[in-house]
Amino acid sequence: MNALERRASFSLALIYALRMLGLFMVLPVFTLEARHYEGGNDPTAVGLALGLYGLVQAVLQIPFGLAADRFGRKRVIVAGLMLFALGSVVAALATSVAGLAWGRALQGGGAISAAVSALLADQTRESVRTKGMALIGASIGLMFALSLVVGPLLSAWGGLPGIFWITSVLAVAGIAVVLWWTPAEVPGPPDTMHSSSVTVWAILRLPDLARLNLGVFILYTVQLATWVAVPALLIQAGVEKSLHGWVYLPAVLLSFVVMGATLFPMERRGRLRSLFLVSIGSVMLVQFGLIWQSMGSPSLAVIGFLLFVFFCGFNVLEASQPSLASRLAPAATRGTVLGIYNTLQSLGIFAGGALGGWLAKSQGAQGLFMACAVLMALWLVVAWGMAPPRPTAPHLATDHTQS
Repeated sequence: MNALERRASFSLALIYALRMLGLFMVLPVFTLEARHYEGGNDPTAVGLALGLYGLVQAVLQIPFGLAADRFGRKRVIVAGLMLFALGSVVAALATSVAGLAWGRALQGGGAISAAVSALLADQTRESVRTKGMALIGASIGLMFALSLVVGPLLSAWGGLPGIFWITSVLAVAGIAVVLWWTPAEVPGPPDTMHSSSVTVWAILRLPDLARLNLGVFILYTVQLATWVAVPALLIQAGVEKSLHGWVYLPAVLLSFVVMGATLFPMERRGRLRSLFLVSIGSVMLVQFGLIWQSMGSPSLAVIGFLLFVFFCGFNVLEASQPSLASRLAPAATRGTVLGIYNTLQSLGIFAGGALGGWLAKSQGAQGLFMACAVLMALWLVVAWGMAPPRPTAPHLATDHTQS
């Protein structure tokens, strides 16, 4: 990467990190703390309040992606972060579960994932784009692990209001990064398409993009569903709930090392397809390992190893999929393509929570992990027909990426 590409990648990854930390911190404590609110004795209402974020995100990802193509990436990112900050304030001031639901819905209105990814794709060459996407993927994984440590600590200090107030501050910090650190936008090509309905329909019909869209839906469904049952396994293994984050964090950090040592060299050599399929298979095998652990007395060492393998596969897939989607998309429709991609990601988040909760209740942990294994096997079959991505041999940067 040259200087401008590094600046774009790190600044946009930081925007993602600030936003995702705010979102993830509430997950370990929401259902417990919501009991203290009016209406908190209704599990359905609490679940809806927690899940509304994902539903609203899913509805707005494509419109925000279209807006990013037409009005500019930075404007959409700033507007989305403002909505996210407003939703955080509403949730912080809420006295009922209904108020929390409104706040979560407004947070979901900040559907900026497509605009951020499109801006990164605009400002990086293909030969280094996966590295930029990997930084964003790494920020998501790291914030997820960190939130499991920080969330309970902040909850003990200020409850849900304290977490939501800090989330609003993080959103404002993200706006500052967009305005004063992220590089200026690259002027769009003259052939920008204005017929959004035709564009979306044409994109949905592309087989390679359809594979990626199905893949990200399954990936996030499996991730969220897996974490419905993993905490209970750790408790059975003798790990106190407040210490779970210290199991996740080393697994995430070590998986970043493996990703850096495998993803980028194999992409340069034109072997990304092989690594992609191995990563899908690894996450599938982890589910069988978790089934085995749930059948007897779970071992902390074994669960820790399985989580490490899970994050190795997850991080490679999280980094490479949006990069591949941006390569398949014409520059004028990147926001739309990534909007569709992120819609399926958001639907996966919602489906994973809902499916995981239902399966854990009706089928137990073994049934949940088996369902996740079946989904990963389905993805492996579908992904097998993907065309091998061309090698990304280094080449000279265009004028707008030179430092």
